[in-house]
Amino acid sequence: MAASLSPTQVAQYRRDGFLFPVDCLTQDEVHHYRSRLEAFEQEQGDTLGKLPDLLRSKTHLLFSWMDALVRHPKVLDAVESIIGPDILLYHLTSWLKEPQEPSHVSWHQDGTYFGLEPYEQITAWIALTDATPEMGCIRLIPGSHVIGQRPHKDTATPGNLLSRGQTIEHKLDYANYVMMPLRAGQISLHHTHVVHSSEPNQTQQRRIGIGASYIPTHCRLVNGDARVTAMLMRGRDGYGHFDAEPRPAGDFDVASRAAHADAVARFFESNKLLAARRRSGNVGI
Repeated sequence: MAASLSPTQVAQYRRDGFLFPVDCLTQDEVHHYRSRLEAFEQEQGDTLGKLPDLLRSKTHLLFSWMDALVRHPKVLDAVESIIGPDILLYHLTSWLKEPQEPSHVSWHQDGTYFGLEPYEQITAWIALTDATPEMGCIRLIPGSHVIGQRPHKDTATPGNLLSRGQTIEHKLDYANYVMMPLRAGQISLHHTHVVHSSEPNQTQQRRIGIGASYIPTHCRLVNGDARVTAMLMRGRDGYGHFDAEPRPAGDFDVASRAAHADAVARFFESNKLLAARRRSGNVGI
């Protein structure tokens, strides 16, 4: 077993629903991954978050360098400490906040749009730039993961980076939050039910984070009618709850773009079905 977190760190994660910071990438690695991302943006003439075809979702299917990033041994070692050695990457979102733009994330729980059980999904938020409070780093409510999955409503707030502006309806003490600043190369870990949000980037620098959401292979979709994809990162998958995603052989080539389009379409269709079932009361909140 390659778990790297101490028993104290694991206990802190289980108590609070999050853990930070964990040192992972060297500064040379940060420069490499950020440079590859920004070189692609320069080629395309826009930022990844503004390009069509939902390229900021499941970006690991499009680029060999992003595939390498989500397989970084220190990232996976930290994740293994929490969920064990058999690890799938269920989803990935590239969280980019440009300087002085209204991009933000409303108070929510990740489980709202993942729809997995048991509730063991963990997001490793990999900082490719610094993420300070002024830059709109994640803020969380400690211990809020113990309340379980709560009802959410869809909103249309301008600049909300969530696909439907999902916002928790349960009344909480939102003043009792903790900021989770990171330096470039560090990661944070948070539980699928921890309540969190982030504010706009008020600085003149970009904020770039890669949110890689990992699950143990025994997790499955609540919506059994859907068939979505995931990628094995470590260990073995003896369950087969998800169709296997292909690793990209190149960068933004025909095959990787086709695999990405298929996986993203299936993920968001499942997301839509789950939201409809929750509204109708056919699935637990």
